[in-house]
Amino acid sequence: MPELPEVETVVRTLLPHVKGRRVVAVVHLRSDMLRPAGFGFIDAINGRLLAGVERRAKRIVFTLDSGERFYIHLGMTGRLTIEDPAAPVATHTHLIINLNHGRQLRLSDPRRFGEIVWMGTADHGKLGPEPLTLRPDVLLARLTQTKRAIKSALLDQNMIAGIGNIYADEALHRAGVHPERLGETLTAAEAGRLNRAIKGVLRRAIRAGGSSIRDYVNADGARGGFQASHRVYDREGKPCRNCRGEIVRITLGGRSTYFCPKCQG
Repeated sequence: MPELPEVETVVRTLLPHVKGRRVVAVVHLRSDMLRPAGFGFIDAINGRLLAGVERRAKRIVFTLDSGERFYIHLGMTGRLTIEDPAAPVATHTHLIINLNHGRQLRLSDPRRFGEIVWMGTADHGKLGPEPLTLRPDVLLARLTQTKRAIKSALLDQNMIAGIGNIYADEALHRAGVHPERLGETLTAAEAGRLNRAIKGVLRRAIRAGGSSIRDYVNADGARGGFQASHRVYDREGKPCRNCRGEIVRITLGGRSTYFCPKCQG
């Protein structure tokens, strides 16, 4: 699933193609991916200028010249790309928007866990703070109020917005924190290390264009490169890049979780 670095990379590669461009036509829309159901999305965006695009958590947020907004969530297998109208259309393409510079914005999603959400002038509701600007004291206060495993708490988008399975594992390894530790047991020193680790791994992943494990590509169709720098994620049985111990995989909260028992004991 695309997480914060992947979504940020999509936004950065979309920006020069869509900012200031006008929607000429919505060529195709799969209505069951639209929220709220039955909303007149085509009429709402036809002829409007795309004033900007930004990231909030794992959401790609488009602002129209009217000040209204909609966002696209890529789900597990979504791709949002800029294409030539003459390019072949992928089988699982669910949204095609013609822009006034002769290019198309296309959303494809084989598993259809993504969504297109009309926000209007509403805010993002209960989403937690952004991890790249999170203060260590806020992280400590949030994690110590829960009896859940720290890994599970980090994946809660109302707790902190944008972190997913890959980067939770990577940050916890860098901070030397076991993923099954209960949030309420975290110390201030550990929260400081974890806060630095979260910011560090997310920034490095953004610089690398994100992690392409399976489906992810940026808006230009290019794969990310951070998967080559993973220390624990998807490395079960391989040597830890810090201590050379063996990376272990467990299931935590229904998610595969990778860690080093020696570094994170």
